[in-house]
Amino acid sequence: MLRIFFLLIVVVNLCGQSRVGSRTTISQSVSDEYDKFTSVGQLGLTITNFGILGNGWNRMEDGSIHPSCEYKQYTETLREQVEHFSYAGLWVGGIVNGQRRVSTAIVDGVFEAGDEGFELFADGPITIQSSIASTTQDSMAKYYSPYAISHQDMIVDFKDYGTSPTDGLGISNHNPLGLDIHLEAYAWNYSYADAFVILNYTFTNMSIDTIKDIYAGIWMDASVANFNYTDYYTPGGGFTWYDNLDGFDRSLDDAGFERGIGYQYDADGDDGWAESYIGISILGSNVPMDYIQTNYHQWVWTNSNNSDYPSYSMPIDDNARYEKMSSRVALGTGPEYTAEGFPASENSWLFLLSAGPIGSRSLSPDSSSWSLAPGDTCSVAFTVVCARWSPGVGGDSPVQRNNLYVNYDWAQKAYDGEDKNRNNVLDEGEDTNNNQIIDRYILPAPPPSPNMELIVESNKVTLYWQNNAESFLDPVSQQQDFEGYKVYGARKTANESLGEFTLLSENDIKNNIGYNTGFSSIQIFNDFGEPDSFEINGVFYHYKFVNEDIKDGWLNYYAVTAYDQGDPDANLESLESSVYANRIYVYSGEPVSKKDNWQPTVYPNPYKGQAIWDSYGSRNKMIWFRGLPEKAEIRIFSLAGDLVDVIQHDELYIGEDISNIDERKKPIMSGGEHAWDLITMHDQATASGLYLFTVENKVTGTIKEGKFLIIK
Repeated sequence: MLRIFFLLIVVVNLCGQSRVGSRTTISQSVSDEYDKFTSVGQLGLTITNFGILGNGWNRMEDGSIHPSCEYKQYTETLREQVEHFSYAGLWVGGIVNGQRRVSTAIVDGVFEAGDEGFELFADGPITIQSSIASTTQDSMAKYYSPYAISHQDMIVDFKDYGTSPTDGLGISNHNPLGLDIHLEAYAWNYSYADAFVILNYTFTNMSIDTIKDIYAGIWMDASVANFNYTDYYTPGGGFTWYDNLDGFDRSLDDAGFERGIGYQYDADGDDGWAESYIGISILGSNVPMDYIQTNYHQWVWTNSNNSDYPSYSMPIDDNARYEKMSSRVALGTGPEYTAEGFPASENSWLFLLSAGPIGSRSLSPDSSSWSLAPGDTCSVAFTVVCARWSPGVGGDSPVQRNNLYVNYDWAQKAYDGEDKNRNNVLDEGEDTNNNQIIDRYILPAPPPSPNMELIVESNKVTLYWQNNAESFLDPVSQQQDFEGYKVYGARKTANESLGEFTLLSENDIKNNIGYNTGFSSIQIFNDFGEPDSFEINGVFYHYKFVNEDIKDGWLNYYAVTAYDQGDPDANLESLESSVYANRIYVYSGEPVSKKDNWQPTVYPNPYKGQAIWDSYGSRNKMIWFRGLPEKAEIRIFSLAGDLVDVIQHDELYIGEDISNIDERKKPIMSGGEHAWDLITMHDQATASGLYLFTVENKVTGTIKEGKFLIIK
């Protein structure tokens, strides 16, 4: 319970002004930002402009809850929506005039501005840019920039000093290095590259002193947990921090390089609700990888003297922190340790993954020592990567970590780009575009997700989409390799009895690849039998698919993906655009009633205990009023004539008044239906009984009556 108390403190610090209040008048003219997170892929990672990663699982000022480090953030399969840490942050250390100095974004147990550990300062707002074309309907399209690296670049500047490079702003035991720090975070929505975020840090020495043997690392308060499994906002709720295990994976990738992944997992998986890994690894630096050592340490939360594992103790000053950053923890043997030499005792383990030495100039023939002169820069890139456990495997092992390897390897391939042997030199055959520079962050790309539009009716949804994917050039092959479309749909139930997506249709070009179905079954044709388009709100769509016999009142969702032909010469399978990139949520139902003989009804009627679509909890129930005009007032009465509730309806309604409907999904509704959560106007749950209702057409003044039965 102690750390829950700390987290409650953070809510005050981060959601108010106290974190920066003492700094604002001293040196910091830029506001702290902690409400931005990677949103294009499945890994939702909060990025701040003061060196911290994550948000401590705190509510934002508007009451919303953002992911801290959540994977998979967009799945409707609740067992897979796993958070991985409360906070993480940059540590950077070096030697100045023989003195070890370390600047940290955050350390164990520190949540107050001005305390030792909160030592990095915002130096600019967060800038977002995207490589997603502005012609698409993707939410990131508004950030399009020709200079973007990924689908979502988050660019941040911060520093470890105040008004001068030697100014530690009165933080006790803090002697700054005098660094300007530039971070560029990269995220993608490709199905094979949506489980990692790359963090590319650049350090510039703004002091008058040379800094030697710089080490950079990520400290992480990892806590792998699924908040759908337990409610951490309920008093007495929350999850335990004390059932986690850590490790350092030294397996080799296909290129023969050590992966060097510091990782954590929930030892028991919380009965299938937390079967996930979080990992940190270095991808590269301005220093060739052959000369960089990746180091790993772990310790129990705020435990500076671990009698059970003396080597696994929290560092409490700069000297100890630099020692941890520049060395690897000693592996143990015996029953107290895992087979790979790390503590086998489940606990609240934190870990530090660091790399170095780095700098701008080598000080030794063997490149084992580097310096950073005043005005010089150096860089290092890490990746935060997550993965589900490989199925059918019990206990942590290389086999269980296979998905982690796959996701990490894609992050490494992205960073390497043309530098296949990671020596920071363009060797023969590597400069594929002949521009004389190393191009990084090159990933094979599927065709973009088609632009979509949906028309919702009762028991029916019609999907329309454009042909914008068909002219796409693959960035690697430079070939127009579009092959076909896949249409997906799904219905969400409370018990997750259905899979997340069902393939409804697949159509591909008639060639020597795939099924050769052609597009005639989805193509829009004119009266002459020629391919044509259909206009909706000024936009022309070229294909359509009709999904019929769906149930009204259910949350359904749809996506259309595009896929390519693959590249056998490059050993690449066919790549498909993300099923989450254009997913649209709908509730099918009756459209607005515009007839004089309209008659509102209620379903389910009778309501027995709960509807199948209900979620858990008293405020997650609902019935539906249907057959409504475009503007209406619904009044609900008890049999005795007491007014129970009043509901205002218009055709733009998206369920914002119902807890059981997530308005953030912006579902499309038919316009003629409205949900009621069975809560009275006095915020009380309704009792069993017969209820009467009236619906007034606010345009014509006509009033209709009806009744429904609730049985609990």
